[in-house]
Amino acid sequence: MEYRQEDFTGKGIKVAIVDSGIRIDDPRLAGAKIEGWNIRFGATGHALLGADFHDEAGHGTEVAAAIHAIAPEAELLAVKIMDGRLRTSADLMAAGLETASRHGAQVINLSLGTPNMGKALLLRDCCALAVDSGSVVLAAAHPKGDRAYPADLPEAIGVASHPDCPSGKFFYFSPDKFPRSKFGALSDKYLAYGYAVPKPGATKNIWRGSGIATAYMSGRLACLRQARPDADIPTIETMLRELAQTPDAGASFE
Repeated sequence: MEYRQEDFTGKGIKVAIVDSGIRIDDPRLAGAKIEGWNIRFGATGHALLGADFHDEAGHGTEVAAAIHAIAPEAELLAVKIMDGRLRTSADLMAAGLETASRHGAQVINLSLGTPNMGKALLLRDCCALAVDSGSVVLAAAHPKGDRAYPADLPEAIGVASHPDCPSGKFFYFSPDKFPRSKFGALSDKYLAYGYAVPKPGATKNIWRGSGIATAYMSGRLACLRQARPDADIPTIETMLRELAQTPDAGASFE
C-alpha cells in the first residue's frame, strides 16, 4: 500500500484472523508467514488452545487472501473459532480476541459479529483489553445496517460494504457529518470494497460483503502500523481517517 509516496507491505506486523482458520496451501497465500491455533471450550468452561487451525469452511482463507493482497509481508495469525459449518459463539469470539491480543497481534480482524446485546459488554471488555495491549480491532458491520458487536463498539473499527464501492478506495462516515439519527449504523464506520480475491482460474470476482471489506481494511492498517511503528492507536486511527474519502450523503448500507 502506498502512503506518503512510499510503499508499505505490512512487514513486521502481525495480523490475527479470528475466523474459521486458514488453509496454508491456498495459492493466493504463497509466501505468507502463517501460524495459529484453534480454540474450544472444555467441560469446565475454560478456553483450550489446539494446534490445528486448518480451515474446513474456506471463510478464514478468503479473509487471509484479502489481507495478504494488501499487506503481503504481514505475519498472519490464525485463531480458529468456527467449525466447518461456520458455527461459533460470542464467547468464542471473546476468547479469540483475547488470545490474539495476548500473542502480540497489532491488528485483529474479526469478519463477523453478533446482534446479541447481552454479549456486548463481554466483547467490549475484550476489545478494551486488546486496545490496552496495543492492538487495533476491526470488525464486520451487519450487512443490513442493524446493530452488530463488536463493530458497533467504540473500542473497535466497524467496516461495512457496498457493491458499488470501487477497489482501492474506502470511505469514512464521520459522526459529525453522518449522525446516527439519520444514517443509523453507517455513522462512525468505513465503507470498503467487498469482493474476494479471485482464485486462480476464476472468471469473475465473488461478492463477500462486509467480511471481506474488513479484511482489506485490516491489510491497510497493517501497512500504516509498519509506516508509523511508534504511533499510538488513536494516531493510527486518525491516519486511516485522513486517507478515507468522504462518502456521498445519499449512500446506502448493504
